[in-house]
Amino acid sequence: MSASVEAKFKAAYQQHLQHLKLKGLQPKTIEAYARAIRRIGDHFEHRISDLSEQQLLDYFTGLMTTHSWSSVKLDLYGLKFFYAHVMKKPWVFPDLVKPPKAQRLPDIVTVAEARALFAATKVLSYRVLYFTLYSLGLRLGEGLRLQVGDIDAVRWRVHVRDSKGNKDRFVPLPQATHKLLQDYWRVHRNPVLLFPSRQGGVSAAAHATTALDRGAVQVALSKVVAACRLKKRSHPTAFVTAMPLI
Repeated sequence: MSASVEAKFKAAYQQHLQHLKLKGLQPKTIEAYARAIRRIGDHFEHRISDLSEQQLLDYFTGLMTTHSWSSVKLDLYGLKFFYAHVMKKPWVFPDLVKPPKAQRLPDIVTVAEARALFAATKVLSYRVLYFTLYSLGLRLGEGLRLQVGDIDAVRWRVHVRDSKGNKDRFVPLPQATHKLLQDYWRVHRNPVLLFPSRQGGVSAAAHATTALDRGAVQVALSKVVAACRLKKRSHPTAFVTAMPLI
């Protein structure tokens, strides 16, 4: 591989990153589409400006043997984005990859299981977060991003920001959740965040500028689920939001 080929690829990759950011995509999408070009570039020795259909078929067929359908799809979308915005070329392989359509429903946690899970969560911040996710039907990231100003007790609703698809939405606010969040806020009194970082203790939480650590929340929930002997196929943070109302 010549130095000029590598230099051209690096310049094109930087343009790719610029377009990704300017299009307002979510950070996870930006990283996935950027990773796709790095991976494809490595495979084709940075010569990706004029790939044939057969080369792409071989590439994605090989990728399927080592990665999930989700990864294959993201690599395809990342490459299509690269073609459209960096190379200014139309995508001429519309049916190249078609992941199988499958709809998997999360396991439903029973009322008794839900109560056991909350009771087994000894850390207050985690217990309140889990109940909030369950009662509002939120994803983990949505719950962690909640701010004090998102709670509208007048209209009994919660403003959920930056949801899937970079969209906002309103969800109903149950009285039990509102009361629990009020009591919890009186513990940490952070003026902005509903679930501030626990690093440094309660006194530090009042001035924290970041939310609870996502990884720590997931690890803690996994331990609680194991302690309660809940055997579900879904990831723990997924079936918390699938609990029926108590």
